[in-house]
Amino acid sequence: MTPAARLQASIELLDEVLGTDRPADGVISAYFRTRRFIGAGDRRSVSDQVWRTLRHRARLGWSLGVDHPSGRLLIAANLVRGEGKSVDHVAGLYSGAKNGPSPMAANEKRLVERAATRDTAAMPREAKLELPWWLLQKFDEAFGAEADKELGALGVEAPLDLRVNTLKASREQVLANLKDEGLDATPTPLSPIGVRLPARISLGDHAGFRDGLFEVQDEASQLCAQLIDAQPGMNVMDLCAGAGGKTLAVAATMQNKGRIIACDVSVGRLERSKLRLRRAGVHNATLRVLEDNDKWIKRQAGTFDRVLVDAPCSGTGAWRRNPDARWHLKPENLESLRATQDGVLDQGAPLVKLGGRLIYATCSQLPEENQDRVTAFLTRHAGFKLIPIADVWKSALPGDCPTTADVLTLSPARTATDGFFVAVLERVNP
Repeated sequence: MTPAARLQASIELLDEVLGTDRPADGVISAYFRTRRFIGAGDRRSVSDQVWRTLRHRARLGWSLGVDHPSGRLLIAANLVRGEGKSVDHVAGLYSGAKNGPSPMAANEKRLVERAATRDTAAMPREAKLELPWWLLQKFDEAFGAEADKELGALGVEAPLDLRVNTLKASREQVLANLKDEGLDATPTPLSPIGVRLPARISLGDHAGFRDGLFEVQDEASQLCAQLIDAQPGMNVMDLCAGAGGKTLAVAATMQNKGRIIACDVSVGRLERSKLRLRRAGVHNATLRVLEDNDKWIKRQAGTFDRVLVDAPCSGTGAWRRNPDARWHLKPENLESLRATQDGVLDQGAPLVKLGGRLIYATCSQLPEENQDRVTAFLTRHAGFKLIPIADVWKSALPGDCPTTADVLTLSPARTATDGFFVAVLERVNP
């Protein structure tokens, strides 16, 4: 593709992302799936331009002085503000060349000139921090004076974390293989089974990935799976398994011994996990689709050593990877999510045997989805107690626990991971 064609493709793709409530990563994948003629290098260039622009969407919109700017305006503004190009240079890119963007109208050029020169001192705080004002209030309540630091870290692109599949390889082996390929791979600082790459690479055709030596999984999610502390021979339920990321990790900690039942309400998500389980060499996991008022799950009461509730949540802790998600979230979504979180906790509680554990996790940064849900659960379920996370860490993980609190709260600013929450609850009475 010519530079002009790449620019036009970026504009078209960004307009598609802006025009739907679907997650940007899905929109981008679908766009390229229907355009097989676009080569790998051009795909990377186009998608990088779109992601860079999405990460600065609020700031760029403010600099343009437009409430709902088009893709072509946002990309032009990003070229002048984010990449230091002159307005004339950008106007030259919008030349009307074959397969390229049409020439800028006079009013478009004036808006881009405004974007290039507008003084950021007057920029509203919610625009600087890239989120709606109502969510900014939530972060202020949660983090106080640290809110800007936390939000700033959520705006930086995440590295690529891999979880080594210890059923097939060691971390040392995977690190050596990746370094032999010229990749700057390093051990994750907290997870003993993690490998970090500084930037995204395409893994679909990578031999190590195809052979099941590793999976993509953020370090925070890896730690959650380790803190389940599932031992070989245990009976474990992953109640909201999705596509099976934590099921895979738990199977490895159990050394493929015992039983894991991975449940979800979505047939599609569980179907996607089948290939992953096969590739990883996992054979102690069973998949089950849950239905409303499922009688099967009621018959499982009191039979599980561990029940993981990785609950549906706002995803505010994963904004480094999904920068568009903050604009899809609405206040009413949080109310609905809180009810869902309470519901799945109440569904999971009866499944835990005496002395067993219920692990509650989210990828949210908001206390109302995290500690508040745990507090409410303990009020409803007197038979459970909260185990200090440092005690669980000592049993399940090497090194020092990164918190003195009873629950684990991770974030990009504090631990260089995604935002994540884990609480471990033990059944002490029938």
